[in-house]
Amino acid sequence: MNQTVHVKTTILPGGKIEITDPNLPPGESVEVVVFLPEHGKPNGQSAVDVLSQAPGHRLFKTSDEVDSYIHGERGSWDR
Repeated sequence: MNQTVHVKTTILPGGKIEITDPNLPPGESVEVVVFLPEHGKPNGQSAVDVLSQAPGHRLFKTSDEVDSYIHGERGSWDR
């Protein structure tokens, strides 16, 4: 039966990690998975900034611009 042990620890100098748990049997082979938390500041870009940089994207600044574009597109269907 698989047993999972969740332990939070600090990375030691040299990139070493120490895990201590009295339930771990000595000499047993185990698999260790390390998840690093996401740190850092957000990139400071708003969703509008990100979308404006997308290739081939048209960015509308107002709802009137969207309405005008849609009206023009629908008009082109009738031509």
